[in-house]
Amino acid sequence: MMEAEIRILVIEDDDEIAGRIAAGLTQAGFTVERADNGFDGYAMGADDDFDAAVLDLGLPEMEGLDVLRRWRREGHALPVLVLSARGTWSEKVDGLNAGADDYISKPFHVPEVAARLKALIRRTSGHATPVLIHGRVTLDTAAGRVTLDDKPVELTARELRMLNYFMHRIGRIVSQTDLVEHLYTLDDSRESNTIEVYISRLRRKLGPDVIKTVRGLGYRMD
Repeated sequence: MMEAEIRILVIEDDDEIAGRIAAGLTQAGFTVERADNGFDGYAMGADDDFDAAVLDLGLPEMEGLDVLRRWRREGHALPVLVLSARGTWSEKVDGLNAGADDYISKPFHVPEVAARLKALIRRTSGHATPVLIHGRVTLDTAAGRVTLDDKPVELTARELRMLNYFMHRIGRIVSQTDLVEHLYTLDDSRESNTIEVYISRLRRKLGPDVIKTVRGLGYRMD
């Protein structure tokens, strides 16, 4: 079963490296979008709702450290994993001081990048372990397993992603637009009515009250 993960911004100008990261993270269950320069990466991270970013430091148009400093100066708390060929301790210190949450040097292994991103997302969401529990529902994000009253429930990859998104936002209203952005890549057909289909499936499998409709605003997992 595919793991349930959410939306990652990859800012990397090297096509080969970016492609390898995107392919590996997608296989691990993430939804990935990419920027190939610092200026576009800054704008996407500032204006969109990503759950974490993989940020190269040696970028055209705007250096990675400048992207990071600008995000932090403007109050953007997006978790950032810095990925760079600059592996000296002083460069790492510069990245961490600029507001990076973690740092990994090239060459790297994509499974390690995926594992660090999962840890960042859990930590910044207030979850110290990969197991999320809400009432009768338990989601193991590392194994992609869901149980209801300790009995296994089979979910599709997209249903897992939706459940993971809700369980990281307990008590918060989630709009259809938020769900569309986090469930689909830019190349997918984005239709809001399919969100209702997935909500209905989760309610059928996990209980009618697991996700509530907030009329005119979206949905909420209380």
